[in-house]
Order: sequence, then C-alpha cells, then structure tokens
Amino acid sequence: MPQLTIVPTADGSNTIYNAEVGEHYHSRHGALQESLHVFVKSGLQYFSERNDVSEVSILEVGFGTGLNFLLTADACNGKQMKLNYTGVEAYPVSTEMIGQTGYEQYIPELLWQQFNNSYVKALTGKTEINQATKLHVAHSRLLDFKTDEQFDLIYFDAFAAAHQPEMWNEEAIGHTVSFLKPGGVFVTYAITGNLKRMLKSKGFKVEKAPGAPGKREMLRAVLSA
Repeated sequence: MPQLTIVPTADGSNTIYNAEVGEHYHSRHGALQESLHVFVKSGLQYFSERNDVSEVSILEVGFGTGLNFLLTADACNGKQMKLNYTGVEAYPVSTEMIGQTGYEQYIPELLWQQFNNSYVKALTGKTEINQATKLHVAHSRLLDFKTDEQFDLIYFDAFAAAHQPEMWNEEAIGHTVSFLKPGGVFVTYAITGNLKRMLKSKGFKVEKAPGAPGKREMLRAVLSA
C-alpha cells in the first residue's frame, strides 16, 4: 500500500495525500465542494432532472475515500431513489483511514454507520448498504475491471493526468465508457482537448460546465442514444 496521509482542504473538509503518486484524492481547494459540484450536482442531479427514473446506476473510477459515494447515496436517499453503485479502486483505502476523514459530518449518522459496517463486504461483491442502496468496490486496476452491468452515470475521478497519464489515454477512456448506457452521462473534474476529442469520436455530446472552486471548467458528456 502507498503511504497515505490525512490533510485538510480549503473548505474545512479533509482529503488524503498519496505520497507514492504525489497527488491528493480531492481538490485542495475543497474536497467536499468538489465532490458535491462535479459529481452530485453536475452528474447525478443533471441526470435525474432529465430522466424520469426511480433508480440510478453509477460507476465510479477511483473510489478512493468513498466521499462521492456517500454524498450520492445521501442525495438519492433524500429523493427516495434507489442507488446501484460500483466503484473501481486498485488500492482500496482501509476502514481505519476512512474513519479518520471526518466525512460523518456531511451525511446522516445512520448512513455513515451503514457504510462503515458494509465497506469490507462491498470489496468482495455487491452489498446492500440499506434497502435503497447497493455498493460494490471492485478491487481492480481499471483495464482489468469487467462487468455485465451497464450504467446510467460514470464518475471519472482518477488522479490527474500529470500523475497518472495511463488513466486518461484512449484505451482507458474507451474501456470506461464501454460500460455506459446510451443516453448516459460521463462527468469528470478535468477538461482537455484530447479528452473531448476521444469522447466525441465515441459518440458523445461533450460540453464544458462550470468547474468546482479552483477550476474554471469541468467536462460533462452524454452518450448519444
């Protein structure tokens, strides 16, 4: 396991610093703000406002601390929407480290307890967090990840291309979006000309969206139905 350290971010929420990669799991400008803006608001909320669904399936590349999942589960529980969530993580964070993040401040106590009680089991397969929420954290490299499932949303939260360029090349992106349903939404905190071109070539309508604090823009793309 790489050396991991809890560090504070500008909005008062914590993130983890990975010394081996030389990168933080979330934005130093605000872990909570970034997760809510990029993934919950620009991803989940965008999708649910445009699709009349009572259940949503999400694939996250880079499960990390679980913050994106926790905030998404809380939002879905509040909307009485069922959530089927799969995270891909090559180096799962320990239960002990997750317990040091302080993320229990941002979600209901019951959801935090349910997540902590189920996290280890979720590493081995799809696990019921509560009656409305299922989670699987696939302990896998991205290119080794396989599933028969197709997803409504993809949260692409890999480390930045400057630190992990192999996560942003055509093979990695192509493999990731192969799991998305037609009409599905792909969101990520980054936006580059190369990423836009790759997604457009694969049938996506790509748009620039306002970024989280510290970033002017982010990327959202919808796969043509």
